Amino acid sequence: QVQLEESGGGLVQAGESLRLSCTATGDFFNVNDWGWYRQTPGAERELVAGITKDDSTKYTDSVKGRFTISRENAKKTLYLQMNSLKPEDTGVYFCNRDVPYSGWLYPWGQGTQVTVSS
Repeated sequence: QVQLEESGGGLVQAGESLRLSCTATGDFFNVNDWGWYRQTPGAERELVAGITKDDSTKYTDSVKGRFTISRENAKKTLYLQMNSLKPEDTGVYFCNRDVPYSGWLYPWGQGTQVTVSS
């Protein structure tokens, strides 16, 4: 059973930066496409950044140019560099596979809280 653990969140002011990390157990990290998801109160979890096994990346429009997703297969670790943070980036951030069907997702980790004050 794959376990996911996110870290690196915190309380920052608008314009500052954070770097999130996600470590995964199991043997198949390097063959999966991965993503960072954000959940805010009253809203569904949304994919904000994704990276393929070949290191192609994609971003939701609201974070393009500010967030960078990367992966380190040897450490089974996924990263999200978040620059120029805005209050609307506030939420709980989770990592998981980037797959077309929710049934294919791994069990969610605890997530890491990001709070951006204005």
